Amino acid sequence: MQYIRLGNSGLQVSRLCLGTMNMGTPDWKPWIFDEKQSEPIVAHALDNGVNFIDLADFYSAGVGEEVVGRILKRVARREDIVVTTKVGYGTRSGINASGHSRKHIMDSIDASLSRLGMDYVDVFMLHYFDVNTPVEETMGALNDIVRSGKARYIGVSTMLTGQLAKILMACERNGWVKPINMQLQLNCAYREEEREMIPFCRDQGLGVSVFSPLARGLLTGEVQSTRNQTDFFTQQMYSDQASFDIAHSVQRVARARGVSNAQIAQAWVANHPGVDVMLVGADTTAQFDSALAALDTQLDAEELHELERNYTPCDVINDYTAGKRILRSARPGLDRFNLIEAVA
Repeated sequence: MQYIRLGNSGLQVSRLCLGTMNMGTPDWKPWIFDEKQSEPIVAHALDNGVNFIDLADFYSAGVGEEVVGRILKRVARREDIVVTTKVGYGTRSGINASGHSRKHIMDSIDASLSRLGMDYVDVFMLHYFDVNTPVEETMGALNDIVRSGKARYIGVSTMLTGQLAKILMACERNGWVKPINMQLQLNCAYREEEREMIPFCRDQGLGVSVFSPLARGLLTGEVQSTRNQTDFFTQQMYSDQASFDIAHSVQRVARARGVSNAQIAQAWVANHPGVDVMLVGADTTAQFDSALAALDTQLDAEELHELERNYTPCDVINDYTAGKRILRSARPGLDRFNLIEAVA
């Protein structure tokens, strides 16, 4: 396993982070694993050097934190792992049961710690940017949580670059702790964060962790999974022809290498110069091993061209732009991969 310091902090994390959205209860979503199914995956990741675990109160409406918390107590020492959870979407209905108000943030950290069975989380993250709450209210609450010892650091996820800038300016003005990590979506089929967010994070000293390296499963070539058949977000995000063409390019490169589509798609993300950590949401230990192999999979110039030639700019994917996609067209392929396609 490879390790890296997260942003400008002294916190050292594995370059693979175990995502846990698929762990909790199938009562929430049909593709969610229960505790018994989840434990072998968590244990396998830890056995292979992962020390970074990503959660959110939203996952399985809180049951995800309960399940993963119990598993971690059985298979790991608390001081050896870096646990992050997120606040924003909440676990129940109610006018103050979501968002980033001081009330909800303070309620949520206590509820998350109770469900996890822990005294603190290492990184407490905003799940998105709440446009309805003053940024000073949100960041002041997070600063108080760090000062209280209930979180060691704070982080952010899925927002516009200007919104992150507002957060950092508020922290600078008030002498509050700043986020050490930005968690964003990046893969061969979605690269809009390369324009501004990743360069800005590099300039400001934030670590960059990436979720959905397989474009919600599209780049594996297995689009008929239970999740893709029941998760409408996949259709909203990755239903255009350019995304399908990119998935086809991933398959071409994978066939030429003799490895899985997933390993190639993950290798593109893991070796991206703007990426520190890649999240892995594995349904099996073999899927985790694919991500592990991707860390050491170096792609050559022709492979990168094939993976990237179909990409053109698109609407940003975030919580405010769902369903707003533009038509995209591809560039011609190189003979090397056209020949492979003809033979196959």
